[in-house]
Formats: sequence, structure tokens, C-alpha cells
Amino acid sequence: MAEAVEPGYSSEGFRSMFFMLTPNESSYQQLEDVPQYVQQATPFFVGLMVLEMVVGLLKTGSPVVTISDLLTSVSCGMISRIPLLLMRSCELTAYIFVWNRFRLLDLPWDSAWTWWLTFVGVDFCYYWLHRLAHEVSIMWAAHQVHHSSEYYNLAVALRQSLTQQFTSWIFYLPMALIAPPTVFAVHIQLNLLYQFWIHTELIRDLGPLEWVFNTPKHHRVHHGRNKYCIDKNYGGILIIWDRLFGTFAEESDKVVFGLVFPINTFEILYVQLHYYSYLWRRSNTFKTVGDKLSTFFKGPSWSPGKPRLGDHADNPKVTGQEVPHDPSWPLPLQLYVVVHFLMALGTYHDLFENKTTLSQLTVLGMSGYVLLTLTSLGFIVDRRPTAAFLEMLRCVVMVTMQRCGCMKPLLSSLAVPTELTEDPEGGTRQAGM
Repeated sequence: MAEAVEPGYSSEGFRSMFFMLTPNESSYQQLEDVPQYVQQATPFFVGLMVLEMVVGLLKTGSPVVTISDLLTSVSCGMISRIPLLLMRSCELTAYIFVWNRFRLLDLPWDSAWTWWLTFVGVDFCYYWLHRLAHEVSIMWAAHQVHHSSEYYNLAVALRQSLTQQFTSWIFYLPMALIAPPTVFAVHIQLNLLYQFWIHTELIRDLGPLEWVFNTPKHHRVHHGRNKYCIDKNYGGILIIWDRLFGTFAEESDKVVFGLVFPINTFEILYVQLHYYSYLWRRSNTFKTVGDKLSTFFKGPSWSPGKPRLGDHADNPKVTGQEVPHDPSWPLPLQLYVVVHFLMALGTYHDLFENKTTLSQLTVLGMSGYVLLTLTSLGFIVDRRPTAAFLEMLRCVVMVTMQRCGCMKPLLSSLAVPTELTEDPEGGTRQAGM
């Protein structure tokens, strides 16, 4: 069976994105030996996104993503992982709890049968998680983040919800009755990683593979706001669940991407949380307790007198001529936002790299700074009146944290260590080391 893997990047990171690992090389006895496949794949995320941009530009003559949309998608991915700084994954924690106390079987961790059974089980559970995330409004409030982009590219795969992880763990608990946590820990990552590369318009059709697997063609339909696309193609790796349960749709008319009612903003907290406040306001318009609760637990299109999932009668008509929200903003401002975003990304990376050696107060402070930065940059992109004030506040916080040693200085790579040496004529002078 697989040996413990040292942290770092390897070919496993790339192959894991396409479900190209074998049971023999990805079965582990101890949970601490399970590789961080998502971390290993991160360089390949970046490489494939760059490749998509280049190929897309050469093929279509226009960029596949805008700076504002790209930064929003990556920012959502960053925010979605911040809870992992303070606690173990909700899915894995709950899974281990149920496995330790309530398991019905002790399937061998090193069996290929266990590996394949867990693969099918995790994908089946994901189908129902994903389906209910569209059919239950309070869960849709989390999942709508992933659908908020009006573009469809690899960066959109990173546009993840901060709050979905607090409900998704429930759907995997049946697997904890039979499958060892180490095998689950492998497949929960592989299922997520597979769904990265299917977020692209450049791959049109994969022939016979379309019958069994979720592909870019099928997943484009899932991200569409056309009437024929809504609530279709929920599968993670396999599309057979949609074929079995009646939620499958073929790609036909031009797919128009994004939410039925576009939010037209790049402000990260609004993207993440706006639907919760919308549900609260909407529930307050109803008089009965039943209708108030139904606002949260029935479908997003539900209203009194309609079936559980509602209907799409009130949806704006999709013509195929829709233009994504892409406000113009000056090039110097774009450069400023990109530079400060990359600085925040560096802080974010350092935070995850050193989280075990940092105090909780430092982790909270650095996390707060990253969140403040992403929020402020979103204000700048949106050209909000309060953007200048918030950005000045953020810069003050940044300089303060650098002086306190919580962050690397902006020009740390140019810093030259020095020492004081005695001058022959008396006094002291600085000498480079």
C-alpha cells in the first residue's frame, strides 16, 4: 500500500485532478498519512488557468475571464478555506465521530473493493448534497456563491462558499457507517479536484465519456440560467445519478451563465452572504409561521400557493444576448488592485504554511487582515463612495501588522541585513552582511 507522503508537490497533484490515482497508491492506514491532494494540485490550478487564458485568447480572440471576475473567484476560494485555520474540516470531523461510535462494518482500508465502494458512495452522497443545495433555500444561500459568476472558466471552480461546509458534512455520514476515514479522506478530495477542470468552455465534447462522467459539456448546463438548465446535472464525477433520477439535461441552446437575477457586484462579503439577508427580509413579508419557515426550507422559487420547488414563471427571459457585468475602470487602478491582491495572497499562503507555529491571536489577526483586504479591493472594483476611506484604513492596518512582525514587509526581498562595526576613526558604521 501507499507509503506516507512528505508534504510537497508531485505528479500525484496533477493526476488527482483527473481521478487518475490507483487504489494501491492512494490507500492509507493512518489519517495523518493521507496527502493534501488539494494543496499538491494548487500549482496545476494556476498553470491550467493560464493555459486556458492563452488558448481561449488565441481561439476566440477575446479573454475568457476579466480581472474583476478572476479576483472575485479566487477571493471566494481563499475565504472558503479560512475556517480550516481554526478547526479540522467539518466533513472529516463529523465522519470520524460517527465512524468511531456507530460504524456497522470494519471494511479493510487496504482493499481495492473498499476504495471503489467509497468512490461510488462519496459521489452518490455528493449528488444529493448538490441537489438539495439547489432545492432548499437556506442551503442555496451558501451554494449560490459558486453560481454568481456570469463567466464560465477554470477560475469559477475556485469560487466556493464560506458557509456550505457547515451543512455538507451531514450528507456523508451514511458512508461513515462502513468506510474507513482514511479512504473517505482521499475520496472527498478527489471528488472536489475532479470538478476543477470541467469548468471550461474550451472543451466541447468528449464522445462516449459523456454517457458516464460529468464533463465540461454537462456542467456548463448546470451553470446556466436558461430555463432548460435550471436544477439540472448535479453529478460530481459521475453523471449517471442525473440520468437515473431525472435531473439530466443535454446542452442545446447557447448557455447563459450566472444567477437568474445577477448581483452585479464584486464585493466579496456581499457575494458570500447577501442571500441570507434576502431570505430574512422575504420571510418577514409573510404572516404565517408556516410560510416564514417555507421561505428557508423550500425551493428558491417557492411562494405561497406554489409547489415545494416553486416554478420559474417570474424568471427574466433569457435571450442569449445577455452581456456579463463588466464595469470599466482605469488601468492604474487595476494594477494597484492586482498588486495588493497578490500581497494578500502571499500573506494568506504564509498563514497556512505557518499556522501550527502561530498563536491563535496572530492567526485571527492575519485572517482578519486578509478578509479586510479582499473586501476593500472589492469596494475599489465596484467604485463605491466609501472605497477610499476603507482602503486607507486597510493600509494603516497593513503597515501596523508589518511593524509588529505579523507580515512580511512589502520590500522584504530587497532588505539587506546589516551589522554595526567600529570605525577606525571612532564611532560606528554599518556594514553589509
